[in-house]
Amino acid sequence: MDRLRDQVATSAVLERTKGALMALTGCTPDAAGEELFQRAKAGNRTLLAECWISLGALVPPLPGAAQEARPGHGFTGIPLAPVPGQAGPRAARPGAAVPTARDTCDLDDGFSALGRLGKALVHVATPQDLAGCLLEELAADVDADALLLFRALPAGGLEMIGHAGVEATVAAQWARVPPLSGIAALDALRAREPRWLEDFARDQEQHLLIGDPPERWLSRAWLPVPTGDGAEVCIGILRARSGPFSPQARQLLRAVARLCAGWLRSFGPRSEHSAAASAAAAQPVFDSLPGSAMLLTPLRGPSGEVEDYRIDAATAEAVDVAGRTGRQLLGRRILECFPSMAEEAVWHGCLRTLTTGEPFEGEPFAYQEVVDGAAALSTYAVHSARLGGALVVTWVRHDSSDRQEQRLADVQRLGNLGWANWNLVTDEGSWSSQAFLVLNRDPALGPVRLADLPELALPEDAPVLARAVRDLVRTGRQFDVPFRVRTGDEVRHLRMVAEVVADTDNKPAEVHGFVQDLTAQRSAELALVESEQAIVTQHGVLRAERTLAARLQHALLPLPTRPVRLAGLRVEVAYLPAQSGIHVGGDWFSAIELPGCDALFVVGDVAGHGIDAVATMAQLRFTAKGMVITGSSLTGALACLNTLLLHSRDSHGTATMILARYDPAEHCLVWAQAGHPPPLLVRDGEVRYLQRPPGMLLGACSDPNFEEARCVLEPGDRVLLYTDGLVERPAEGIDRGLDRLAAAVAAHHADEPGTLVPLLTSVLEGERRDDVCVVDIRVPSGTQ
Repeated sequence: MDRLRDQVATSAVLERTKGALMALTGCTPDAAGEELFQRAKAGNRTLLAECWISLGALVPPLPGAAQEARPGHGFTGIPLAPVPGQAGPRAARPGAAVPTARDTCDLDDGFSALGRLGKALVHVATPQDLAGCLLEELAADVDADALLLFRALPAGGLEMIGHAGVEATVAAQWARVPPLSGIAALDALRAREPRWLEDFARDQEQHLLIGDPPERWLSRAWLPVPTGDGAEVCIGILRARSGPFSPQARQLLRAVARLCAGWLRSFGPRSEHSAAASAAAAQPVFDSLPGSAMLLTPLRGPSGEVEDYRIDAATAEAVDVAGRTGRQLLGRRILECFPSMAEEAVWHGCLRTLTTGEPFEGEPFAYQEVVDGAAALSTYAVHSARLGGALVVTWVRHDSSDRQEQRLADVQRLGNLGWANWNLVTDEGSWSSQAFLVLNRDPALGPVRLADLPELALPEDAPVLARAVRDLVRTGRQFDVPFRVRTGDEVRHLRMVAEVVADTDNKPAEVHGFVQDLTAQRSAELALVESEQAIVTQHGVLRAERTLAARLQHALLPLPTRPVRLAGLRVEVAYLPAQSGIHVGGDWFSAIELPGCDALFVVGDVAGHGIDAVATMAQLRFTAKGMVITGSSLTGALACLNTLLLHSRDSHGTATMILARYDPAEHCLVWAQAGHPPPLLVRDGEVRYLQRPPGMLLGACSDPNFEEARCVLEPGDRVLLYTDGLVERPAEGIDRGLDRLAAAVAAHHADEPGTLVPLLTSVLEGERRDDVCVVDIRVPSGTQ
């Protein structure tokens, strides 16, 4: 079908051109066709392109000239050549557009582009379509990014009749151009010569350039379209890149301008623009109209029959199958937007209205539309009336009572509610089918009287409902009352809402209301209350456990209130419980003086929280101190503690620990560790972590390897033993926490007592998720 349409459209252009030749020369149709073929061959053009150029050379007759053709001279100004069987000089009226050798050369390099354009022009219906067609065909050949079509106004100035590649805002700003100096399009029309704007800096000083900003298009060309002795249409080519147009591009654009003259001469830009202007004037009227209505301009094919309609005005409520509304439909084809218009009765009815002027009213038809994002089937009827050479078409929507009832039934079903009405004069009631289901009443029994409604409720809820009904009838007070009904072994939770409707004398006449089943919602509320009560109970149990664990921890791990002296060292201890959660952790420390004046320092952390963690902490703390006091080595103590943990009640429990022994005679700190962060040493303002000796987490395996490390302390040294709660944070590695602690210690280098708390405050930002235990060991500056 597309191929046949192309053939028909192409044939119409060819026959129109042959007819012009026949009128000029009196030759036969075959001779006219042969003449066109020879011209196309000589100019290296397609036959269709030759037809457009020949049609573009048509001009109106000179004032007082004879209307009949004379041998060798055509009133259209088409240059003629002798045709077979007929003699006559080849001549043209002075001033007419006569192809030259240069013209032929213009088309050589653009042969394929002109061929495509000539074929595309047969489907162009409006100047706006022409602009889009030209941009599409020229974009690759001349790097065109936008295209404008301007027509000269009789009173001077320009008006835009088509554009492509520019925004609607820019097109609206340049829709009408007054006859000012510096307008390149006006200069090109007056001189009938192209204007090539290829130096942006210079062109900006000499011309008013289109664009916001103008730098968007760095080079431009304005070409007048020759029509006889003058030119009233100008084509503007806008390019984003700078630089001159190549000679081939210039030749091609000149040829395109002559090619477009044929289309403009055949279809008449004035009439098209006049129709567009009329449509533009009608749109504000349609903006104020209710309902769905459109102004349709018929589009006729070569045979003169209406092939489609163009939407030139539309109301805001008009919507097509793609969801476009109002002004979004302007310029589109009716069969594209409303395929249902192709239905035979509607199509012929509109044609009859267009021909006879008699209004048309079609039969209702089904139409699927999108309502609130969902497809819905609606019923419409089409009405059409003639307005000049156009049609005003309206769509009237029909919503049947069955559809409304179905919607009401859906609302009642989805909301699990039903409506109920009572006539207070006749004491009769009417219920929806859903109301019988909600109230668990057999529809065969009919509705109950309003006064008997409380009898359906449970005995404990009936008095409240009865009082609400009495107040409603007597005072007109609306009520919203919850009550329960029994349905077999189940109890339903319902809600009744009702109001009084008065008559003309302001007396109660009817009661309107609805009843809703809230059983599922009420069950969820009761389950939520039970869950909240269980949470409160569990919270109390956990709080009691925390209190007990905290008391046990304080009893087993007393904290000194001030720094203590051990083996010549000043020792300060800090313990900070976690702020999140309700559990007590298993962090602990020991700092005691051993027989022989040595000092023992222990920091440990039991995995887990609660009473079990506190109990394990106490077991490890006292066992470690006892073993070292009785002469066990640090590594031996760790090995025994590992065995103890493996054979404890919680065989999966683990712990980390540091054991350190200080010899004041040698000023040496000997230490061993089991999976614990390394001690931090501060010496002469330099902060570093001690190299950890081998040592595995307690409780991880049955045969771990523990080794000792030694560190000779100097006067003024400071050693920090700590648990991992000081350096660990969620979602970050422990190395980052160790760096943060080292930086904080370097910044808080004061030697006075009580400086441990400010240090911990600067390190522990935000909420603490774990306990923190720190032992701060300082060597006095005077120690030898």
